[in-house]
Amino acid sequence: MVTYLFGNRRLDSDDEGFADALAAAHADRLRPKCLCLVQGIEMYVARLGEGFIVKRMPSTGSRHAPDCPSYEPPPEASGLGQVLGTAIKEDPATGETALRLGFSMSKLGGRATMPAPGSPSDSVASDGSKLSLRGLLHYLWDQAELTRWQPGFASKRSWGTVRKHLLLAAENKVARGEALRSRLYIPEPFSIEQRDALNARRVAQWSHAVATPGKPQHLMLLIGEVKEIVPARYGYKAVIKHVPDQAFALDEQLYRRLGRRFDSELALWASADTVHMILIATFGVSETGIPAIGEMSLMPVTPQWLPIEDSFERQLVERLVADGRGFIKGLRYNLHRDQCLASATLTDAGEAGSLMFVIAPALEGTAVADSIYGATPLGDGPAWVWHPASESMPRFPESAPDGRRSS
Repeated sequence: MVTYLFGNRRLDSDDEGFADALAAAHADRLRPKCLCLVQGIEMYVARLGEGFIVKRMPSTGSRHAPDCPSYEPPPEASGLGQVLGTAIKEDPATGETALRLGFSMSKLGGRATMPAPGSPSDSVASDGSKLSLRGLLHYLWDQAELTRWQPGFASKRSWGTVRKHLLLAAENKVARGEALRSRLYIPEPFSIEQRDALNARRVAQWSHAVATPGKPQHLMLLIGEVKEIVPARYGYKAVIKHVPDQAFALDEQLYRRLGRRFDSELALWASADTVHMILIATFGVSETGIPAIGEMSLMPVTPQWLPIEDSFERQLVERLVADGRGFIKGLRYNLHRDQCLASATLTDAGEAGSLMFVIAPALEGTAVADSIYGATPLGDGPAWVWHPASESMPRFPESAPDGRRSS
């Protein structure tokens, strides 16, 4: 529950008249205030489907109380800071967010475009002016609040829940003048009883990406959980969970690049049965109905669908979940591995919160490691730092008692 101020009227988010207040505020262009802190923080009301939601103003997330749903870590502590305002531009007046993509959403002559490693359209190599494929996946995961964890979420995140929140996150997002939602395919949870209906809906959605001779082919975006990526009778294939009837084709060049570029992610996936692998990819459909991947990126996640980069982050996230802590998992977006990133931010440690950094052995003694010390979300208290190469995991900052807000 969150308390908002609509003019002179205070309403909790679970009050009976809250939905009507949102509709009225949207019509009157009234900006409510979130009362997670005494001074209040201005918000805006955006349309979402048939209803309305309260959204934080751009670049104000770190001004909210850490346990407020509108809180987000300082942009400079994650990859969001590099792309916010350039690759991601939010317009409070319309409620739309314009995204600049660093990869192609079409191909010519039936031939997929294969970017060279390190080019702006590569799935994980892009500056802050455009979103890479990985950057787009991280943005949608953040917007869907799948990076947030509270003890009450345990056993409540199924693939159906993940899919629902990702689709909601894609609403009001525009890329190249077109609604992102219209190009996004996220498989529905599979059911043998519903197989025919599921296949019919999938074929209907994929019809927009079917190749037509002599015309540019529109590509779609796939987000799904990988079951396996293996050689096929001809070429290679990616098998996606919840789409057992249809594999996605990969050519040899992409398959070879996949093994080189995502070696650490694939090794992490193979290291523990509890690690899931999320794939984001562009794909087109041949005239015979076969989907083929053009570009792709991978993101390992925990059983709670929380993204992780390596075994050290896996240990950190597992400990936080086991200890019943509230936190937000940090994401890299377009940042390279040798750039500073807060692995997590505690949201239950009081008004100061706590940024959490893991110094991988390869970064020991570098400028990146040195820059971490003294970093704080709101200027109070030291950051939590772990050096796995030389120490056991330090104790976490204590959680704050309930009722600490001053609203």
